[in-house]
Amino acid sequence: MNGTKRIVIAIDTSNYTTSVSLMYEDGEVIANIKRPLSVKEGERGLRQSDAVFSHIKNLPSAMNEAGEHLAGSIPSAVGVSTRPRNIDGSYMPCFLSGVAAAESIGASLGIPVYKYSHQCGHIMAAIYSSGRFDLLDGREFCAFHVSGGTTEVLKVKYDNGSFISTLVGGSSDLNAGQAIDRIGVYMGLKFPAGAHMEKLALENTKKIPSKKPKIEGLNVNLSGLENISARLYDETRDQRLVSAFTLEYIAKALILLVDGFKNAYGEMPFIFSGGVMSNSIIKQRLKTVCDAYFAEPSMSADNAVGTAYLTVKEHFML
Repeated sequence: MNGTKRIVIAIDTSNYTTSVSLMYEDGEVIANIKRPLSVKEGERGLRQSDAVFSHIKNLPSAMNEAGEHLAGSIPSAVGVSTRPRNIDGSYMPCFLSGVAAAESIGASLGIPVYKYSHQCGHIMAAIYSSGRFDLLDGREFCAFHVSGGTTEVLKVKYDNGSFISTLVGGSSDLNAGQAIDRIGVYMGLKFPAGAHMEKLALENTKKIPSKKPKIEGLNVNLSGLENISARLYDETRDQRLVSAFTLEYIAKALILLVDGFKNAYGEMPFIFSGGVMSNSIIKQRLKTVCDAYFAEPSMSADNAVGTAYLTVKEHFML
């Protein structure tokens, strides 16, 4: 611990992970702490009440670990994700767990609490991890947020300490991460299934069936993928083939969205965030069609690093 540099602490309590991050005022990450929420075998996710309960169980150990890194130092500010998206009416109870912890820290230490959306944290984590800090100078870029809770295409620019984003497309029904998890659980894999399916897909040696996703404007339909993949598994009982097919289908859907965005708004940098974007197969496909930038896997999945850097930027007016 460098005693001469000031520190911020950030908290994110999503429907998948309890996350706490510590960061120096110059942007150096001190700790990226995560506690996955436990999901019973065969289940496809958590109800909000169960997620809140899991966060309440996880936060003490996560904060104890953060305290070990702090080693007696007092944070200068707290950042927290308070809602899924940066729009009126965006709400999920699971984020109240993090807000309660952040407000308690702020009140007890007499330090400010900065509030952001979960999505803004993801976008900032991808910018931070990919090193595209030039995108914080006010230029427009395209952001894809692809996870179990979201599949959205946004036109974004950073201004006055926050992201100004316009939703221009995405999935009109099932989210990409939902499709992956549902298909994985159907095949007997543990939730969340993304990492297991990536490993299986990389081991596949069979020809992948060709199927084009449906798209209208800048909106794709992913709900049919669940049934198609389930039928393929029923016919073949081949986890490797079905995993490869599922991930290729999602890659095709995202490529259609990239092409649609470029046709509508022109060429610009593409920032990809969210847990699905840690998938190496999908990343390689996207790199062939646009100026693509990704977070490293630990910052693609849910984390509080992006929220920490938003806090650093706003509190220290960088």
